[in-house]
Amino acid sequence: MSVLKITQDNFEKEVLKADKPVLLDFWAPWCGPCRMVGPVVEDVASETVGSAIVGKINVDEEPGLAQSFRVMSIPTLVVMKDGKVVNSQVGAKSKQAILDMLK
Repeated sequence: MSVLKITQDNFEKEVLKADKPVLLDFWAPWCGPCRMVGPVVEDVASETVGSAIVGKINVDEEPGLAQSFRVMSIPTLVVMKDGKVVNSQVGAKSKQAILDMLK
């Protein structure tokens, strides 16, 4: 499965009611480090099919979601389980570091 585009409209269904861990990538198209981590997030999505959900939130299109997570810098990676934040990191990360966040 590919990376989901998370919006205010599908946030509850895809994230809060998910039965697996959810990795959220807060990003923007103008952000250089976000563009660097984008393909890594895609790889993580491919490797975690069936065990995790991976979604991207464009902070310019979804400022309300970014604000609710208190995102100050991007990229910000957030892992949620059972509707609660269990891990959060700011900045571009390696594939292994992102996979470790999901454990």
